[in-house]
Amino acid sequence: MKGKLLEMTLKEVRDFGKVEVCVLPWGSCEPHNLHLPYGTDTFTVEKVAEISCEKANEKGGKVIVLPTIQVGVNSNHFGFPLVLHFSPTTQLAILKDIIYSLEKSKIYKLVILNGHGGNEFKALCRELYEKTPINIFLIDWWIVREDIMNMVCDDKTGEHGNEAETSWILYLYPEFVHLEWADEGKVNEPRLEGLKKGWAWIVRPWPLLTTNSGYGNPKKANSEKGKAMIEGATDTIAEFLIELSNAKIDERFPY
Repeated sequence: MKGKLLEMTLKEVRDFGKVEVCVLPWGSCEPHNLHLPYGTDTFTVEKVAEISCEKANEKGGKVIVLPTIQVGVNSNHFGFPLVLHFSPTTQLAILKDIIYSLEKSKIYKLVILNGHGGNEFKALCRELYEKTPINIFLIDWWIVREDIMNMVCDDKTGEHGNEAETSWILYLYPEFVHLEWADEGKVNEPRLEGLKKGWAWIVRPWPLLTTNSGYGNPKKANSEKGKAMIEGATDTIAEFLIELSNAKIDERFPY
């Protein structure tokens, strides 16, 4: 794939010319019900980044995909085996080093393409604001075309190993899915009214919230639904990357 840094040679990087935008996919390593791999968020966001950048570059964009970060913020999933976790301070340190590296190559537009709900980068972006000449954009890819998800999914509940997420993997990596192993993704209700109504918040202890880490019923997932969601999202992200690639940085950017 043209524009995936890990697969490019020095000659190809030089021949690529001026890089306008780098995309950093960031996933996680955690269980997703009994039927999806621990790398679900990582596999999906990496492929979404690759497809989006390829579509953008085919239309004249100058976009490079950086290596995917495969571990996210997952401390509330401890209790399930082999969950891997980066603290937000670790994420900040990684971002600082990546940004420093991009500064050395005079690349001033970075898109963090997030694939995991527990990765909350806004505070980190604010921490880095005005400490770098790089303009940092954040996209939680799964919300880009929620309209398609709401249109194609029968069960719109849940958020983890559910119908939508299972459909993505069935489209991208069907060999990793064991739908016959899945439970229905039922979750326990909180005791406190504020949590039930959504105006109070707590870090949710996932082993107490869920049965086998899944949240939402995956039983009606299929690859056709996954294709509609993935292709719709990558079309939209690609258009953004083209626009960002073509945008001139001046004293008023991005306004």
